[in-house]
Amino acid sequence: MTSGSLSSAEQDVLDRIDEEDIDFLRLQFTDILGTVKNVSVPARQAEKAFTEGIYFDGSSIEGFVRIQESDMRLVPDPSTFAVLPWRDTEDGRAARLICDVIDTKTGEPFSGDPRSVLKSVLEEAKEMGYTVNAGPEPEFFVFDKDEDGRATTETHDAGGYFDLAPKDLASDLRREIIYNLEAMDFEVEASHHEVAEGQHEIAFKYDDGLSTADNIATFRSVVRATAEVNDVHATFMPKPIAHINGSGMHTHLSLFTTDGENAFHDTDDEFNLSETAKQFVAGILDHAPALTAVCDPTVNSYKRLVPGYEAPVYIAWSDVNRSALIRKPAARAPAASRIELRSPDPSCNPYLALAVMVKAGLDGIKRELDCPDPVRENIYEFDEEKRDEYGIETLPPNLGAAVDELEQDEVIQDALGEHVSEKFIQAKQSEYDEYKAEVSEWEIDSYLEKF
Repeated sequence: MTSGSLSSAEQDVLDRIDEEDIDFLRLQFTDILGTVKNVSVPARQAEKAFTEGIYFDGSSIEGFVRIQESDMRLVPDPSTFAVLPWRDTEDGRAARLICDVIDTKTGEPFSGDPRSVLKSVLEEAKEMGYTVNAGPEPEFFVFDKDEDGRATTETHDAGGYFDLAPKDLASDLRREIIYNLEAMDFEVEASHHEVAEGQHEIAFKYDDGLSTADNIATFRSVVRATAEVNDVHATFMPKPIAHINGSGMHTHLSLFTTDGENAFHDTDDEFNLSETAKQFVAGILDHAPALTAVCDPTVNSYKRLVPGYEAPVYIAWSDVNRSALIRKPAARAPAASRIELRSPDPSCNPYLALAVMVKAGLDGIKRELDCPDPVRENIYEFDEEKRDEYGIETLPPNLGAAVDELEQDEVIQDALGEHVSEKFIQAKQSEYDEYKAEVSEWEIDSYLEKF
């Protein structure tokens, strides 16, 4: 496979397709709700994909376009080529490429493509003199299946935080997930059992903002595919079991200048945080209610965001405890200075979530917002009077309230763009309305015989 019109990176992909004996390519993208989609093509179409793109019907994708505006084009990013390790079978080897979605009418990036939304915010950061680094910590549950192959909420093991086998029966599964991730060029830093039974975390190395969003989407696919091969079910649902800790996706963020210096570090500051970092923190705190709709985008997300289960619901920051929305982790070197936003969960669209986090922080820098003092006490132990004394507000209590906040926040809407903002709000309002109309088992158990 050769072509004079290809870039060196694209030609390298064609060479690898030959070397790895790849039969099929999965051209991957996400819809507005964060669901990974793909168009599968024979590997011989790779050159065409790079030079012309692959056309698809956008009207069938959640939140994309209407039927009369349906033609979309996928253009692969050659840097995202990876062989799918679980597809090394007699049916043929497969690889994936993450794509940008192009509007065929204008030839420009489609305004409804979440990856393009994030690119726009990262470009804004670049114009301000910064590059963005992000490091996520997505958690997930592993459940057994029933005799019909359907997912249950019976946990695959009975382990707890950092437990070892035999309690942690999923250690072999985590090991296989890590092997698959490393085969796809992930740099895995650590893995362990989380607090709840059946709950796990695999941490991978931070990267630039776009690569991190790509990595989150890939991570979720790898975890679920590997679990499926092992006849169990992995889920990134934030709170699948009541009365135990839910799954979060704490996200570490930092800005670097064009000369490679960490813009968040200041050796002379009490917390080793620069004024830029504090303004960034202030921006996130200011926009926290609205960005919660995007970072915690399901009805179920708010079953996790309740006091008492180590989830951050209080809009504050701290350098010494985890009860605040934002934590300043200890850093051994200037390059490691960063902040950790603890509210996002792994059901979010990673492109949109990172876009609104970064946009909120950049807005704090632009407006030179004053950062409040850190709260060094355990906010979980505060009563309402003491929270009022400290001026600590809480995140929205449910998806409906979060969407209301998003509708009032022009900065966060601007991060999403008009198309995504409109479609996202419509989808989430509809989801919350459906939820409100449902009658839960709790209500039946509590009221049916009582009244």
